[in-house]
Amino acid sequence: MLIRNAYIEKSTVPEDIRITDGKFAEIGKGLQPALGEEVIDCGGKLVLPPLIESHMHLDTCLTAGEPRWNKSGTLFEGIEIWSERKKSLTKADVRERVNRAVRMQAANGIQYVRTHVDITDPSLVALEAMCELREELKDFVEIQIVAFPQEGILSYPNGKELMENAVKAGADAVGAIPHYEFTREYAVESLHFAVKLAEKYGKLIDVHCDEIDDPASRGLEVLACLAYETGMKEMVSASHTCALGSYDNSYAFKLFRLLRLSGINFVCNPHINIMLQGRLDAYPRRRGLTRVKELLENGNNVSFGYDVIYDPWYLLGTGNMLDVVHIGLHVCQMGGYDDIADSYKLVTFNAAKALHLGDAYGIKPGNPANLILFDAKDFYEALNERAVVLKSWKNGKLIASSTPAKKETHF
Repeated sequence: MLIRNAYIEKSTVPEDIRITDGKFAEIGKGLQPALGEEVIDCGGKLVLPPLIESHMHLDTCLTAGEPRWNKSGTLFEGIEIWSERKKSLTKADVRERVNRAVRMQAANGIQYVRTHVDITDPSLVALEAMCELREELKDFVEIQIVAFPQEGILSYPNGKELMENAVKAGADAVGAIPHYEFTREYAVESLHFAVKLAEKYGKLIDVHCDEIDDPASRGLEVLACLAYETGMKEMVSASHTCALGSYDNSYAFKLFRLLRLSGINFVCNPHINIMLQGRLDAYPRRRGLTRVKELLENGNNVSFGYDVIYDPWYLLGTGNMLDVVHIGLHVCQMGGYDDIADSYKLVTFNAAKALHLGDAYGIKPGNPANLILFDAKDFYEALNERAVVLKSWKNGKLIASSTPAKKETHF
């Protein structure tokens, strides 16, 4: 297959892309089609590597209002409601909802998803279903599974045993939720346990870290120190880190040295945290997000995630990563031209680094032919106009396509 006349990322001239046997074979200008080769003319549209969802909860998706609505809109009421809802979980229930959600994501150009799966459930039914789906869907969407202790490791009965069972059952990464543990001591112990467990089984780490406005919540310093001292570094991700936005600047900028040394990834989830955080504030009210600009300037890797789609914590959602980038730029006050033009990296290359995808990600000869075509000439336009993904190819095979809506005015 020969894809012609495409602007790749931020290129200033259109190029051609030849795909052979599911891999990028040749990239350049003026490539000529071979006899019988399929040719697709992009018409000067934007081509990117596939979008990456670096923080999602597929097991909870599409459950809003079950068994009741979150009336306060708070994180903690969401956890209470999910505790009730998961009592009725079945494998069929999880599979049906996840299949719908993944297809929503694929239609929006997503080909990689890291999902946190709640394992504070003795049956581990959601984890079992997700492991099955990871295998069934791998030709279309690659799924990483984080063993996520929604109700804590130390603060939930047999939490440590459940975590290890989840890893043995097939989880790709170890999670934790230190800010939700009963005590500071439990929080610290949970992080030590999570890191040791990941080391024991050779897993990645992704922690729901300090997703709270409390400036005394300091799981991040513990996680970063462990990542640095164990040498796990870039194998570790800290998701949310909302408290970092509430820390006193004197402490925060002392912490930045450790964060730089640690090499850990950060995942910011703009939709959910601008909605959930700052609920106890009068005015002025905090935005509730981590310090994205400062982390990037510090040399830390930062990606954006959608987090949840229509569930007890967030009663909206489409899974479109353009929405995530758009709101994230606003809330983080990243409004300069370069901020906007480069923001695709927050849901592509930066996310790929967090997922530890290695050199196999990206549009270059020898890599798997995974790419998407936007109905826009560049990402600035795609983001501003919420351009649709016209086509999404995985290993050279078309897995999703869209037809732009036709808009007309009559005056």
